[in-house]
Amino acid sequence: MNKLIMFVIALLSTSLFANEVSLETRMKALDNTLFESFNNCNIPEELEKYADYFSSDVEFYHDNGGVTFDRDSMILNTKNNACGNYTRQLVAESFKTYPIKAFGAITEGVHIFCQNKTKECGGRADFVMVWRNVNNKWQVTRALSYGHREN
Repeated sequence: MNKLIMFVIALLSTSLFANEVSLETRMKALDNTLFESFNNCNIPEELEKYADYFSSDVEFYHDNGGVTFDRDSMILNTKNNACGNYTRQLVAESFKTYPIKAFGAITEGVHIFCQNKTKECGGRADFVMVWRNVNNKWQVTRALSYGHREN
């Protein structure tokens, strides 16, 4: 009986760990596709795809650029200031994921922005994103980009 109990505990522990790894993998993939569309947002279809990753009431906090409280304003700022001018690179080893029970997940890390014209990658910043999962559709509800500094 003790062996059976130990087996069940081991099986449950493995399942819980597998779910965490699965969430981390899922969130890293979402981060990748989100910023793939950002990096190509000068193409209207890619800007539309990028916009779809954000809830309509998203709050975006940027230490240098200020705050926006809705998707339309945030996307307009992105279109006018970033699209075609900058690309984003994730510092892979900095990426972390935390589940939010019955809601979604938090991701955090460090990203670097490169100027498209000069190919200089001088801007480094920390980020946090709060993701909501509704019927397996993940959208960012809060985003913070802060601590901007030289790379």
